[in-house]
Amino acid sequence: MFTPVKNRKVYEVVIEQIKNMVKTGELKKGDKLPPERDLVEQLKVSRTSIREAIRALEILGLIECKQGEGNFVRKSFQQSLLEPLSIMFMLQESTPKEVIELRRILEIETASLAAKHIKQEKLTEIYNIVDTFKNSTDEKLNTELDQEFHFKIAEASENFLLVNVLTTVSSIIDSFISNARLRIMENRDNREILIQQHEAVYRALCEHDSKSAAEEMKKHLEFVSKTIFNE
Repeated sequence: MFTPVKNRKVYEVVIEQIKNMVKTGELKKGDKLPPERDLVEQLKVSRTSIREAIRALEILGLIECKQGEGNFVRKSFQQSLLEPLSIMFMLQESTPKEVIELRRILEIETASLAAKHIKQEKLTEIYNIVDTFKNSTDEKLNTELDQEFHFKIAEASENFLLVNVLTTVSSIIDSFISNARLRIMENRDNREILIQQHEAVYRALCEHDSKSAAEEMKKHLEFVSKTIFNE
């Protein structure tokens, strides 16, 4: 459990102890932290130091504060990644093209991993998405289906970090490249190409062919990039 704090900036040591408890598994996703008064007693620090530490951990995205309920270790970290990456995107004056390039690099390897690890349940989900996309003329729905297609492949990789990073990158693209997906869907020829590309990726996943899955995903993302930037 906790140990009394001595020297150093008090709230920093409190943060370190809470982070270590998460690292060792003593605190898990969704767990509630002890009440402030208990933390004060166990750590032998002031309530102000406890509040400073909790606030800092909330900003970092580790802790979620629920009004009237207490402080909890976050269950989901996708949103906590979005804000700092978005700010970095703006401060570094990154271009939309750089974000697309990052997505392409990540998703190609993600498709390769997914081909290795994908299970029948996930294949069925992806098939349903591909089939609905193929038979739908609703541009807004197709935009959502395309997003879901990529998310399900990320899930199939069974790599939690990839799922969260890719979801965050996708959100940044949607934020800074206004209606990027929808603009692609508006062109009927583009939609037909996307259908073929989705099916090619799906077939590679069915065959558990990592190399083919990566190649087909690369073709798909290069097409998307060229379409967005009129290359």
